Amino acid sequence: MPWGNHLVSMLLLRLSAQDLLTLNSRRRMVPHLAARYRYFRGRDVSDTEREAWAESLVELAEDLVEAERGNVEMVVECAATVDEPKKGEPPLIDVVLVGRHPETRLPSFQLVELKRWSMVTQVEAATAKLVSVPGYKRPKKHPALQLRNTYQLFTGDQGPLRDITVECGGFAYLHNATDDSVRPLLDTLAPTGAYERVYTRDSRDLLLVDLRRHFAEDGAASEAEQFLRFMNLRNTPLLDAMIRSRGEDTVFTLRGQQKRVAASVLQRAALVLGNPDQPAPPPDDGRAVFIVTGGAGTGKSAVGLQLRADFEAAGQTVKYASGSRAFNGALQEQVGYTDKEFRKRFAYFSHFVTPPDPPLDVLICDEAHRLRERTIDIYRREEKSGKQPQVDDLLDASRLTVFFLDESQSVRPKEVGTVSRIEGAARARGITPLRYGLREEWRCGGSDAYIRWVRAVLDIEAGTTEWTPDGLMHVEVADSPEELEHIIRTEAEAGATARMVAGFCWPWTEPVGQGKAARLETDVRIGDWHRPWNAKGDSFRENGAVPPSTKWSVHPYGINQIGCVYTAQGLEWDWCGVILGEDMVRRGDRWVYRKGQWYEEAESKVKRVKVPGSFDMKLREGTGSEEEKEEEFARCVRHAYHVLMTRASRATVLYSTDEETQAYLKSCVGDVQIHGLRPTWENLPAEARIPHLPSPKRKGNDTPPGQELLF
Repeated sequence: MPWGNHLVSMLLLRLSAQDLLTLNSRRRMVPHLAARYRYFRGRDVSDTEREAWAESLVELAEDLVEAERGNVEMVVECAATVDEPKKGEPPLIDVVLVGRHPETRLPSFQLVELKRWSMVTQVEAATAKLVSVPGYKRPKKHPALQLRNTYQLFTGDQGPLRDITVECGGFAYLHNATDDSVRPLLDTLAPTGAYERVYTRDSRDLLLVDLRRHFAEDGAASEAEQFLRFMNLRNTPLLDAMIRSRGEDTVFTLRGQQKRVAASVLQRAALVLGNPDQPAPPPDDGRAVFIVTGGAGTGKSAVGLQLRADFEAAGQTVKYASGSRAFNGALQEQVGYTDKEFRKRFAYFSHFVTPPDPPLDVLICDEAHRLRERTIDIYRREEKSGKQPQVDDLLDASRLTVFFLDESQSVRPKEVGTVSRIEGAARARGITPLRYGLREEWRCGGSDAYIRWVRAVLDIEAGTTEWTPDGLMHVEVADSPEELEHIIRTEAEAGATARMVAGFCWPWTEPVGQGKAARLETDVRIGDWHRPWNAKGDSFRENGAVPPSTKWSVHPYGINQIGCVYTAQGLEWDWCGVILGEDMVRRGDRWVYRKGQWYEEAESKVKRVKVPGSFDMKLREGTGSEEEKEEEFARCVRHAYHVLMTRASRATVLYSTDEETQAYLKSCVGDVQIHGLRPTWENLPAEARIPHLPSPKRKGNDTPPGQELLF
């Protein structure tokens, strides 16, 4: 895999020294580093490098603990973030030590080169820039020269520590050597600078003193959190960014691939639509189609919303369409758009059965994997429904169309949005679509390891099912639904955003009663634990105590209901509790997919579970042979859980109602009680406790008095 695909997240591990030793004692450190290395570099790491990790990282961590600095964070195998890297693979620094300076209280960083060399000899009499090392055919650079280059990358114009007042230096640690055996590295001919220090086994006591001199006993977690922000691994939640900009000015700071995709679309748009700074108009029949693919959290919506703002600012007629009512509803509520303002800027795929005249300049289609075969609305008369594939409705609606999609998030048989279908429709119009892929992960704490783990656990793609904490994302398995709810509620009450979601494994009863006084039935039942699904429709229920589905994700009272894939898709929270029902259960080494049956209670007429399994009736509408229908059913269930398990930005809590599946999940997650890694609001450093922005007050807001929104 090319390096550029992973530019903003190239680090293999971030743990405190104490936590790294704990992870190593469980024999999980080296396998985790090796898996991460393969993902980033596209090849297996050498046995020599594995041995070096096992020896040198542990040696340094033990020294930090002995120096009473076990709190210092170790960022392992890290590359400086740069927007436009030179060709080739940027150099990795073995370790970045992150903490707080004991005197200045500034962020303190030490760049560390770890060497297992036991002896070196000088190559040239006049300099020590090159040395011979036994076992290596070619001379090696003095470690200070490596550190000089890395130091410049980290602190230079494009580095993560640019324009920041910090204490920063570096050193080489040759823990297998003595001073005499590596004398050329220590003499007066050696390179000098803030990164010149070289420690050996003989000078270990001095190293411990210097570690205490550079790092305080507190503050390391806070500074590490800030460092992740500098490295672009912690981002402003999408809705917060929209609130901050009011959706009108610059919305997001696009990075890496996101920036390149947006720039390419805007450049091509100038050819099709004309440059607003140039008087000559383009041909009236110019058309263009862009297809942008990317997994959960790769920033598809961020790019799309930024493009909408850019096109609108340039005077183009533009709309942002989605197939998700939950996403559109949360966006409208949180940004504070009035109904009129929202309709001017946003739409649903179903709104383009009749194309606008004249066509829009730009139509941005988010969640395009949710495209339907054709537009059918139960509230429309058939003659007003679509007469052609929905993708053709969208292509007819504008001169420039941008589709954002993730085929692994298609969760219903009638969702037909695929790259091949969109490409085919475009080519049928004589348009050659331009295709882009986003791979940088922004959700789930920027942890590509977590997203790949989810996909491996769900058998969506091959990979390791053993979870190893990486300091970016947290996952655990609750022992009961009561424990899961307690965890999620505790975090929500403390200040984090949090929600509970579940597979569609219980019937969904219509509200009992009329209007806003209607009561929700507690459909989700696991033993003595009973909770309702989120409310259907656009109205508050139970006299304002239950928000509508479009506000469930952001309203404080939404914590009292359970969401499903249709109300969670496209959204995110700090913590997400995911209940796996019996539509997908583990049997041996494979998943088994099951459809449920219900019965009706005689007195209440409420539907209850008779046979556990899926109660999503939409998944039974597949076409083709019975075998094809079963394959489609299994695919949709897998994808639904993939969506649910990738909604969190800090921590996912899992629970399965099936005993064997619960045991499988616990075997995958393992022992997660590692000191300091559980990102509870209480454990987070102050810098990470960023309150979510309140929704702007607007005329016509129907939120009941006294009920502020989550964000």
